[in-house]
Amino acid sequence: MTGGRRLKGAADRVVPPSGFTARLTQFTAAAMAFLAVFALALSLAAGRLAERWSSELARTATVRISAPAGQMEAQTEAVVRVLEATPGVARVRVLSAADEQALLEPWLGPGLSLESLPVPQLVEIIESAEGFDATGLRLRLQAEAPGAVLDDHSRWRQPLVAAAARLRMLGLVSALLIAAATGAMITLAADSALAANREVIRVLRLIGARDSYIIRAFVHRFTLRTLGGALLGTLLGMSAVLLLPGPGGGGFLTGLQPQGAEWFWYLLIPPVSALVAFLATRLAALRALRGIT
Repeated sequence: MTGGRRLKGAADRVVPPSGFTARLTQFTAAAMAFLAVFALALSLAAGRLAERWSSELARTATVRISAPAGQMEAQTEAVVRVLEATPGVARVRVLSAADEQALLEPWLGPGLSLESLPVPQLVEIIESAEGFDATGLRLRLQAEAPGAVLDDHSRWRQPLVAAAARLRMLGLVSALLIAAATGAMITLAADSALAANREVIRVLRLIGARDSYIIRAFVHRFTLRTLGGALLGTLLGMSAVLLLPGPGGGGFLTGLQPQGAEWFWYLLIPPVSALVAFLATRLAALRALRGIT
């Protein structure tokens, strides 16, 4: 029993409880966990954004009416009649001059008078869950109102959704790179500790310690250091994310705060970091011990 305690104490002394390798491991784990929080927040927010854009744009369409001033009202009424009789159209709204001015204001500035511009009349369509036949509707509109053009937003929706999906993938790739960098830094720290304690390891072998026993000491110490640093980095990262404006702000960066079950993914960062440290340290120790004779 006394000999076992001596072996355990000697094995623990192989891995310095403080010093350069300890600080490097903890700092690396904290910094990478902090960055992983933002990479995960970017990925989750991009996923929500893609779903929102896809669902919102898929349920809306617009009819653009370009006609002489004397025919505009008649063609608008004809378009509304066709739309109201079309299966799959839940609601029809004719945009007023104020609505159209609000749409153009971000591009042309406030206080713009639409009377001097050839602005078409816009009719907003809200689809039902079943949706409507766009090809058939275009043919009916062409017959009833030659100046009407249906825009189902597909040419706008697809690039936006694709861009959001790429952002989501970028966040996932960033998280993987962060995990790889964490493993590389911990491997370097473990190699440094092993190289600095070669003589102690030789002595442990002489008194009967197996390599698996020495490896466990390294793995245990470095895994705990990484877990502690990752916990700190995750808490700091989540605090920073929570300080960002909430989703009511209306922009992409205001949607980085986790929602609902997304908190679960952030809680995985410390244990995943500890698993990376476990694997990296074990591989480094196995490789280093083979070179110590």
